[in-house]
Amino acid sequence: MTLRILLVDDHAIVRQGVKQLLLDKGIATDVSEAETGAEALAQIDRAFWDIVLLDISLPDMNGIEVLKRLRRKAPRVPILMFSMYREDQYAVRALKAGAAGYLSKTSNATEMIGAVRQVAAGRKYVSVSMAEALADYVSLDGDQLPHERLSDREYQTLCMLGSGKRLTDIAVALSLSVKTVSVYRSRLLEKMGLSNNAELTYYVMSNNLIDVGSAAA
Repeated sequence: MTLRILLVDDHAIVRQGVKQLLLDKGIATDVSEAETGAEALAQIDRAFWDIVLLDISLPDMNGIEVLKRLRRKAPRVPILMFSMYREDQYAVRALKAGAAGYLSKTSNATEMIGAVRQVAAGRKYVSVSMAEALADYVSLDGDQLPHERLSDREYQTLCMLGSGKRLTDIAVALSLSVKTVSVYRSRLLEKMGLSNNAELTYYVMSNNLIDVGSAAA
């Protein structure tokens, strides 16, 4: 299997390592790189790709939003999310948005190659831990937890607020205005029945929506 792959990640070292692995293992004949969501959207228009490897954390827009836009532009191109976030944080959202799979950056080379091959062959890639997350989601039988009713932007804002970030910090990270982030905060508090940031933080920590280490950083 030799593929043309579009690799979207804002870290040059990560791109270099993944690209070299895919080329050395004979998985890909061409691996093109994009550092931002905008670059990825431009690249998808310029050439044909067998698969897109897409990070969630990008400097200009959220990876889930990029995923949705890529799906509209090239609905037949499978997209494998490749992220540092735990699978139970974003995997279900990514699959619902049209991703063909979700691969953690903690995965080893064998897991990555297997995931790429599986997605390129037209199948979904689901790791064991992600299968458990999906099973938990389905077992709720329609009774969603409060944070699962949030939009992707609201959920991202929730996690960032819960980790101690200020509205101004979040605005910079998401390339949004402080006013827009404030609107997201108000909406998520209302949807979740919370009154303030203290209750929000307690909810985030109680439901393990962020890593304790990142919250303390």
